Amino acid sequence: MFTGLSAFPLTPLVDDEVDERAFVRLIERLATAGVDSITALGSTGSYAYLTPEERSRVARLAVDHAAGTPVVIGIGALRTSQVLANAANVEKAGAAGLLLAPMTYQPLTEDDVFALFRTVTAHSSLPVIVYDNPGTTHFIFSPELYGRIAELPGIASIKIPGVPAEPEAARTRVGEIRAVIPDHVTIGVSGDARAAAGLAAGCDAWYSVIGGTLPVLALGITRAAREGRFSDAIAESERLAPLWNLFSEFGGSIRVVAAIAEHLALATTSSLPLPLQGLTEAQRHRVVEVIDELGLDR
Repeated sequence: MFTGLSAFPLTPLVDDEVDERAFVRLIERLATAGVDSITALGSTGSYAYLTPEERSRVARLAVDHAAGTPVVIGIGALRTSQVLANAANVEKAGAAGLLLAPMTYQPLTEDDVFALFRTVTAHSSLPVIVYDNPGTTHFIFSPELYGRIAELPGIASIKIPGVPAEPEAARTRVGEIRAVIPDHVTIGVSGDARAAAGLAAGCDAWYSVIGGTLPVLALGITRAAREGRFSDAIAESERLAPLWNLFSEFGGSIRVVAAIAEHLALATTSSLPLPLQGLTEAQRHRVVEVIDELGLDR
């Protein structure tokens, strides 16, 4: 469950409410494609914008429509009591694992973050993915903190930010993390533009934004890497450079992925939670041009 491709779908909204029909379509699309796992309520899933009731409902929908594909659910919140409540709801929904990001308003210390993971692993029987996403949480994990947390019972995987572009530097980065964590804890790369490089450098999983909307594309890269065809995986990732460039140009992946889902009629227009406005018409046109150019309209 903590290797291969874990697809991170959007949680589409319509009229400021969760669009359950669109969300179910996305989950069924991922299950049909054969992704290794589905991780709902990640950053692309807008977990921080949803009420506890909405999050609980989304967790239930994901599990019910995943057709047996393992489902991991994000439980991050500002207060530990809220995190524990989310974890309990996820367990009731029948999910297979938890994704935990250290959300913050006041800056967190390493001791704060360690205590959060220690508390969650003590209260939940589900395995936990450590969610290192400084772009949203503004917290940076040190290798030493990875090591402390990974020794806790129940920690199953660490989702790291994108690796360096240079292959040797990427291998060094992954090796530094591997050296301080137990063998049973997997390392998953995020940052889609660097996913092939991360898999080639020794990561076990790709925690993928684009895989949540275009799973066939992401599976092709993942399977090539898992079969040792790293040059094929990297070549395909390089072919997708125009798409990755849109992520950088438009301030991250979520707006671009939402525009793709809307273009493919997987979600309605303006599917992001306000105050996120999504892309302008001109920017959407750029996205459609790239999708057509790369043949990604499926």
